Amino acid sequence: MLMNKPEPRIIIAVDGFSSCGKSTMAKALARNIGYIYIDSGAMYRAVTLYCLDHGLIDGDTVDTDTLRSLMDDIQIDFRPDSETGMTHTFLNGIDVEREIRSMRVSDKVSPVSVIPFVRTAMVAAQQKMGERKGIVMDGRDIGTTVFPHAELKIFVTASAETRAQRRVDELRAKGVDVDFDEVVANINKRDHIDQTRKESPLRKADDAIELDNSHMTIAEQDAWLMTRYRETVDKLR
Repeated sequence: MLMNKPEPRIIIAVDGFSSCGKSTMAKALARNIGYIYIDSGAMYRAVTLYCLDHGLIDGDTVDTDTLRSLMDDIQIDFRPDSETGMTHTFLNGIDVEREIRSMRVSDKVSPVSVIPFVRTAMVAAQQKMGERKGIVMDGRDIGTTVFPHAELKIFVTASAETRAQRRVDELRAKGVDVDFDEVVANINKRDHIDQTRKESPLRKADDAIELDNSHMTIAEQDAWLMTRYRETVDKLR
């Protein structure tokens, strides 16, 4: 009797614009298929928080010389929350999940994330995390720079207004009061920076599947992703 081949473990790269719900969908997919979820954007947010807390940002100007000298002191890891089981981001041993989602960090993450030596350090850390496969990682350049050979690449998009409303709802649910127009402006600013930066600009990989989730429910989105996953692993059996 022929035995069924074990299901291959793959790398799933989820890229796209800010506030498209990439993290939510990536987390759900990872949970549903038993994979590890890694939030690459949280890593850049953690570096940004470190810069803010150490006085390394003035306006949109980052003190790159000092930051470069301190990069080895920045340790980022992910651990499950003891109460919710959700993955939280830790910066030098401290849970910073709430702080890195604040507008204070959101407004400064783009100028930090475009710094070449920061991206080099984060990409190296991300690639190390993916060596054993069986991961879902979301960000801006996962399918193009971090894992160009990922077996499944998803590129997520939605209108700026839709993304802003989702961001507002998310922050207000956490008790953070924000202005809708301010969030729209922040999203448009980040889109421009992400798409025009010299180091790993945001773009859809040639072999990525595009998902516009502007008018999709979370259930519809999750079902769509699961179908793409099943199609991919079935081809690899």
